[in-house]
Amino acid sequence: MMLRRGPWPWRARLLQTPGTHGRTHPRPPMPQVLCVKLCGNLKLYQSNLYGTVVPSDEITINYKHGLPLITLTLPSRKERCQFVVKPMLSTVGSFLQDLQNEDKGIKTAAIFTADGSEIAASTLMEILLMNDFRLVINKSTYDVQCPKKEKLSSEHTTEMENMKSLVHRLFTALHLEEFQKKREHHLLEKIDHLKGQLQPLEQMKARIEAHSEVKTNGLLWAGLALLSIQGGAMAWLTWWVYSWDIMEPVTYFITFSNSMVFFAYFLVTRQDYTYSAVKSRQFLHFFHKKSKQQHFDVVQYNKLKEDLAKATEALRQVCHSICDASRGIR
Repeated sequence: MMLRRGPWPWRARLLQTPGTHGRTHPRPPMPQVLCVKLCGNLKLYQSNLYGTVVPSDEITINYKHGLPLITLTLPSRKERCQFVVKPMLSTVGSFLQDLQNEDKGIKTAAIFTADGSEIAASTLMEILLMNDFRLVINKSTYDVQCPKKEKLSSEHTTEMENMKSLVHRLFTALHLEEFQKKREHHLLEKIDHLKGQLQPLEQMKARIEAHSEVKTNGLLWAGLALLSIQGGAMAWLTWWVYSWDIMEPVTYFITFSNSMVFFAYFLVTRQDYTYSAVKSRQFLHFFHKKSKQQHFDVVQYNKLKEDLAKATEALRQVCHSICDASRGIR
């Protein structure tokens, strides 16, 4: 047997074996060997053998009992595997995670549109299966063709949407109490964790508040003492040293100076000069000064208190919902 060269380098023609004409009783055919010779550029064949694009029939999508079945070959085990997809519940991210869980050899997996745009992991599989897409697994690209669904009539579509809504409400009603129990347990754990973080901060805050309160009260008593000294001095100067005719203009200017001090306080602080406002402002001044010295993080403390208040309010609402659900069941 010999190879006839022509426009198709891989095509071989089988010729007759010499010495077989005119025999009445032909002998059994001799064993023949097919010799194939590569013709042309060898790099062309190597590029075809080592391409990374896998044919589209490697991944198939079929529908069974209304659910899509995605069949593909696992890269590590070289086995065909079927994945059942729930279009309204499954997402692209959960599908890719199922692939990696089934085959530990899958290091990277992503899904792209036909024009090369990556599809977000939060996209529902129902939306993905509407058009063809590309599945990239470990730098190998699979072109996936989605079967086209028949368009339903408007009445049938409305019935399907109503059915979906009814199923969703039934699922919520049946699993609401279980979900609320889990949420209650999660909130209780979160509240315990926040209280554990707040406990050392609360102790440090109590010490700083006590120190600031002492200093503020001392400052108020010092102000009272100064006013008492001022009144005593004015009385002594009026009745024992000078007369009222001399001290009257002095008291007038002292009163006017106090009014100027109060007005300056309003310009600086934008607050009325009241004793409660002055005390609160001075207390905060001493508190923040002592906090810096004790390395007390006021911002972190306020954030933890806000988180604790939100978690407590959420727990109250969950407990209220559970009580209402229990009453409804009874």
